[in-house]
Amino acid sequence: MLLGLAAATVVLAGLYFARELAGPLLLAAVIVIICHPVRHPLERAGWPSWAATTAVIGVAYVVLAALGALLYFAGTQFVRLVGDFADQLESTAHSVAVWLQQFGLDQDAGDALRNAVSSSNVVGYVTSLGGTVVSVLTAMFFVLAYVIFMAADGARYAHVEREFGADASRPLMARVRSYNRSVRRYFVVNAVFGAVVAIVDGLALWALGVPIPVVWAILSFVTNFVPNIGFVLGLIPPAVLALVVGGWPLMLAVIAVYCVANVVLQVLVQPKFVSDAVDLSLTLSFFSVIFWTFIIGPLGAILSIPLTLLVRALVLDGDPGTRWLRWFSGQGSAAREPGAPPGG
Repeated sequence: MLLGLAAATVVLAGLYFARELAGPLLLAAVIVIICHPVRHPLERAGWPSWAATTAVIGVAYVVLAALGALLYFAGTQFVRLVGDFADQLESTAHSVAVWLQQFGLDQDAGDALRNAVSSSNVVGYVTSLGGTVVSVLTAMFFVLAYVIFMAADGARYAHVEREFGADASRPLMARVRSYNRSVRRYFVVNAVFGAVVAIVDGLALWALGVPIPVVWAILSFVTNFVPNIGFVLGLIPPAVLALVVGGWPLMLAVIAVYCVANVVLQVLVQPKFVSDAVDLSLTLSFFSVIFWTFIIGPLGAILSIPLTLLVRALVLDGDPGTRWLRWFSGQGSAAREPGAPPGG
């Protein structure tokens, strides 16, 4: 037990200090898992293995290109918006600080709020965002390379039962396939609900007259992949912008729209589908966001569920002695082995 905890600590410390390499590697692995099923119908149709692998890589690159284009568009529009509304943002922050001081806000706290959105600091935020974009592009280079290697290895792993025998490899492969299915279902569910939420939010913000509604729609789509707190992360920027351009009435209208649309879809409906896809408790899902964000940075928030499922598959699944831990993590009441029939 102590040896296992020590090994886990070393691995997590390594991920923490190598996050700039580990994050893209994990993202590439998830993308290959999502795109890997493209291979099967092609191979059944008689395509050679190298051609099917090339198709998987091509689909993965299309997905990455689409995500990159969305983020690039949203980032450039956001930078332009911050520059256009810097003075108004500073004026609004001053008014809010004065208003809060009437309710007992400390003078130093008010000054800190005003300084946080001063013109010089806003320029600093934009400059920092530009540096972040460069870091993202650098990470994307590693993702593109990792996808090639992992897609090629995916073809090799398909023959593991032939190499080692079905009886010896079946339990492990069942766990791997169960994990891959869970990851794919999780991202499909989140992508579908994220697209619906993005369309609803974008149209609502456009109708209310909030600037660049397309950017906030993209933000809603991306933050939908962050469990539990994604709704709040997607709400804050357009709500603040609404306060700047339209005052309290517009800000409250934006909050009301998000609460009606996003809470109904993301809080009441989506968790049921996500739970069916991954079998994780809400508490563990929320904790995983905080934990993996600390370990590998912002990318950990989006990859938190797949990484938590991976840890469970490696550490808990396949060990009868951990049945109660699997149940505690949110797995079905039977906490059965991956691939086992219901009730078995």
